[in-house]
Amino acid sequence: MTLNSIKSTGYEVVFGDASELLIDFLNKNSYSKIFFLVDSNTSEHCYPIIAMNLAGDVEYDIIEIDAGEESKNIDICIGIWKMLLDFGADRKGLMINLGGGVTTDMGSFAAATYKRGIDFLQIPTTLLSQVDASVGGKTGIDIDNIKNIIGTFSNPQKVIIDTAFLETLPKRQLVSGFAEIIKHGLIMDKAYFEKTKAAGIEKIDDELIHRSVEIKNEIVTEDPHEKNIRKKLNFGHTIGHAVESYSLQTDENPLSHGEAIAIGMICESWLSVKHSGLSQEEFKEIYDYILSVYPAYKVNEMAFAEIMAYMKNDKKNESDKINFTLLNSIGTSSINFYCEEDEIVESIKFYNGLIK
Repeated sequence: MTLNSIKSTGYEVVFGDASELLIDFLNKNSYSKIFFLVDSNTSEHCYPIIAMNLAGDVEYDIIEIDAGEESKNIDICIGIWKMLLDFGADRKGLMINLGGGVTTDMGSFAAATYKRGIDFLQIPTTLLSQVDASVGGKTGIDIDNIKNIIGTFSNPQKVIIDTAFLETLPKRQLVSGFAEIIKHGLIMDKAYFEKTKAAGIEKIDDELIHRSVEIKNEIVTEDPHEKNIRKKLNFGHTIGHAVESYSLQTDENPLSHGEAIAIGMICESWLSVKHSGLSQEEFKEIYDYILSVYPAYKVNEMAFAEIMAYMKNDKKNESDKINFTLLNSIGTSSINFYCEEDEIVESIKFYNGLIK
């Protein structure tokens, strides 16, 4: 199936063979130097495919980082900047970010800030990065386990999505990215949510991925700098990011991003029943489905103070109020709800009560 490109503000998202699409882009654009940013996974599983097809036609340098959220910090970013300096990168250079959300988030941040900005191109290789991190122009790094607290809005020259790369992923990574697909249906498109449920993680196809990118792009095109409707994409992320940050700090085997967002979506759906009109029937449909996909994880109730502290540091907040996007129903959502701390704690306790 040939999938149409998706036009966003200042760039387009294209679907197909990554090597062919990259060569076509490079033939149409002139750069003084080209750099690949890869991680320890994509250097083994994805980069060799592209390198074989470039076959000496293009000269480039490679910068490699360790895979995982732990690498998304200022020290690693400084290392990238220093390597760009060592390689003689000037403002006519191009950074190609080949990897998952950590690589695309941090690579685009490094490129957007190096010499006040060089061009970058995204080739997302995980389901999470294909449907979320690489689309919308957000760049960022973490500090003290606070997610994406430093970053910019900077658009790539192009996003190339090649779903063949998903075949290199372990199931846990696919399930992680699936959370963003579920979220897109819940906030904007009930029919898409039902299709996603019917397909399940085992039958996610190119068409479902394309529609997920379309939904996100429709939102970010209307509101590129998150002043209004783009906040809808934060559903599940206010509580989810805080739980993820706590898990990264304390758990030997931390939650993946999607696993944490799944918890956040259940908790924030509970808040939606209380504040924004979500029915009990649809709430049960949501949590039954999410719990059927994601592993059981009890949030440490002794750590609520720490989790709330992460929430209060969230970049989405205003005037020390914790900002939520909540569901009106499956497929519709509203922004700018402010919930009290005791309600938030109660929502997490409700979630914990669902875990056997």
